[in-house]
This record gives sequence, structure tokens and C-alpha cells, in this order.
Amino acid sequence: MVNDFPSQYRFDETERNAYNAAFHELGFRWHWDSDTYSQLTRSGLNAEQQLRHYLETQQAHLLKAYDTAFLVGVIQEKQSVHRKRATASAARPCRHFDWAQTLGGELGA
Repeated sequence: MVNDFPSQYRFDETERNAYNAAFHELGFRWHWDSDTYSQLTRSGLNAEQQLRHYLETQQAHLLKAYDTAFLVGVIQEKQSVHRKRATASAARPCRHFDWAQTLGGELGA
């Protein structure tokens, strides 16, 4: 049996970083660290349900201003763009990016 842990790890990191890039692009002041992403993916929920669960439990204040389905859709759309960009450039080496360093660096913050 072939050990595909490294490829699964790269896939998970690509997905997680694409979500973080989407959050950043949309101006949200949060990121998913590897523990948060791992908890969400182990939940057995699909990607849309994972995002909905996260919003409802960790960012509920946003749901007072935005419809949940709309917010989930916009985030998934942006995440898809970032994921495609990352996989298209997969042949080039990718440096680690610490999304936590972006917090507080927004304009007007």
C-alpha cells in the first residue's frame, strides 16, 4: 500500500490556505489554523456544512448582517479561486505563510 500522507497533507494545506486567503480577501479578521481546520474536516460534514458550522459557532455576529447561505457561497467562491491559483502553481515551491500575522494589519484597523 502506498503511503499518501504527504499528498493528503499538501491537499489539506492547499485547501486551508485557500480558505484563509478568501477570508483575508473578504476582509474577515480570522484565519483557520491547522487545528481548527482539522477539527472541521474530522466532523464528517461536507465543506459547505463545515463553513456554516464555523460561522454559526465562531462568527455568529456576522450572521446578523449577512444571510448564512450568501456568506457561505461568497467564501466558497473566493476559496475556489485561490485553490485553483495554488494548484496551478504547484510546480513552483511554496513558502509557508503565517496567516496569524495578517491580523491587525488591515486598513483602518
